[in-house]
Amino acid sequence: MKRRPRRSTPAALVAVVLLAGCVPAAVVAIQAIFGKVPWISYSGIADRLHATHWNDFVPVLAGAAAALLGLVLLAAALLPGRLVVVPLRGETDSGASRRSYRSTLRAAASDVDGVTAATLKVKRRKVTARVRTARTNVEGLPDAVRTAIERRLAQIAPATTPAVKVRVTSTRSKS
Repeated sequence: MKRRPRRSTPAALVAVVLLAGCVPAAVVAIQAIFGKVPWISYSGIADRLHATHWNDFVPVLAGAAAALLGLVLLAAALLPGRLVVVPLRGETDSGASRRSYRSTLRAAASDVDGVTAATLKVKRRKVTARVRTARTNVEGLPDAVRTAIERRLAQIAPATTPAVKVRVTSTRSKS
């Protein structure tokens, strides 16, 4: 199971921009059907566009902005996002949510004697744990935290086991 995130934000942005462009066009068309004076004058827009040259600043800027927006939306559609569900080993198609995966590993790090707080960054191939302790002597604590996280990883059994990196910060000074 390799569920990827939905691309709902770029799709919603495109929908809002298209709606913003279509609403004035529809209002002007309805006004023309009923014989009313339209909000936006077609001849005024046509005269302005005929007077504009391709190498003027405004068309070049608008074209560059449209091309950049198109490239960003194309990249958002084609590039894979971070996995929402971390695949697990085994014959069945199973997985764990990233949030529960991270909180389980953080709980394993926090259960080590001497750790007062733990934060984790979980990436595809690396887990980085930052732990705080009130101890002045932190010797052996990084290894204990690494062992606890690796033990929990063995229990979870992800499809690819990440490397574990531990950083310890002491809240008390040695002197």
